Formats: sequence, structure tokens, C-alpha cells
Amino acid sequence: MLAIGTKAPDFTLADQNGTPRSLSDYRGQKVILYFYPKDMTSGCTSQACSFRDLYPQFREKGAVVLGVSKDSVASHKRFEETHGLPFTLLSDPDLQVIAAYDVQKRDKDGQPTKGLVRSTYLIDENGVIEKAFGAVKAKENPSQMLEAL
Repeated sequence: MLAIGTKAPDFTLADQNGTPRSLSDYRGQKVILYFYPKDMTSGCTSQACSFRDLYPQFREKGAVVLGVSKDSVASHKRFEETHGLPFTLLSDPDLQVIAAYDVQKRDKDGQPTKGLVRSTYLIDENGVIEKAFGAVKAKENPSQMLEAL
């Protein structure tokens, strides 16, 4: 995990519609940046639907939610449509952003693998990491982030 108080690495990834989105697009807003393993799995669906259900409260507090996984744009689109997700999902198939935010799983020798640790960052209006939560519980994480705001 990256340290609290550090500048969040900027990035540009395609969203579920294929539109390039950069972290810097959200300057002036708080950003909930959450990393999850895979679209349509039980834990990831539970987490995404909890973010969906609380989304109006995140918006009331001036925050946006961005979900990141290595799944394709097409997979993200299906995930969004199937569950009525009102927030942006970002595709990181090359694991560049996942690596930059240090949320990759590690093997027994400490080397990064293709998996990721379910993790969430709260980034402030100036692009600085305000809070960092690693190995979060899928269902509880959205409430945890709302409380962190």
C-alpha cells in the first residue's frame, strides 16, 4: 500500500464505455479508488452493489467512486449493466495502475503475481492519499469508506 500523505499516482485507463479517464479528471473532488479482483464474482459483486446502494451518500459528501480491476472494458460494461452500477469502472489489463498503487498479491518470495489484494484508497481534492485500507472485507468496505469521509 502507498503511504498516507503521498501524492496519488496519476493514471489514464479506459472506463466501462471505452472512454479514457484520468485520476486528474477528478481534482477538486474526493475519490474513493477501490481495487477488486474480478467482475461478477460473489465478493466483488457484493462490494460493488454496496457501493451502488451508498452512492447517493458518497455524492452528497462530494466524493466519486472509481473501481479498478484487470478485467476488460466489455466485462466491466456487463458488470455495470447487470447490477445497475452508477459509478465508473476502470480496466487495467496490464496491471500498471494495480502495480503503481502497490495492491498486487505477492508470492512466497515477495514477487508480485497477477492477482491483487482487495484494497481501497481515499484521495483528497488535491490528489493526495488521505486514507489507505488493504485486505478489506468486500461487503463492509463501502460503509467503511463512507465513514472515512
